[in-house]
Amino acid sequence: MTSICAYGDSLHFFRSWLADPLRVASVTPSSRSLARLITREIDPRYGPVLELGPGTGVFTRALIERGVREEDLVLVESGPDFAAVLKARFPASTILSIDAARLADGHSEIPAGIGAAVSGLPLLSMPTRKVMAILSGIFLHMRPGGHLYQFTYGPRCPIPRPLLDRLGLRARRIGGTIRNFPPASVYRISRRKPFAAMGRTCD
Repeated sequence: MTSICAYGDSLHFFRSWLADPLRVASVTPSSRSLARLITREIDPRYGPVLELGPGTGVFTRALIERGVREEDLVLVESGPDFAAVLKARFPASTILSIDAARLADGHSEIPAGIGAAVSGLPLLSMPTRKVMAILSGIFLHMRPGGHLYQFTYGPRCPIPRPLLDRLGLRARRIGGTIRNFPPASVYRISRRKPFAAMGRTCD
């Protein structure tokens, strides 16, 4: 049954990628190896947790396996096809069918004080203005000490240094996996501490 479900998810991703390759950056879902890596620092204490671009829910399942309650998950998915899959698989979660760039518009469905955010969004294929809107919206809802976890297929941090500086953020690579297609790295993005010594913000 698991293999049938995985095949169905892969087919779903491939069809969605054909329809809109800029919105769906990969032809296949993320691997369980990447899901474990991007969620490994998150536990129930981080709830509520925001997930951006969950697709078919690979990271969502990993978050639940880490102990995060389904009720504490807010899933932001702009694709109606993927949103329908998520509603069927995670009925207790909150699903917002909006563009992540609109997070700052004010959405009562998002609880105050998000403890962590996980992003599967293809930031490298987005214009800078949109990336800035997404990041601003995420940290608007984030409580102090919260982190955004973002993966990338690229060789370096997917958020340019000037944009990190402008938003007062820092990014650190926390690991990578070759057991994903394509191989991927994960970055932890957080607010800079006041009066912290200036150094490299994207390792």
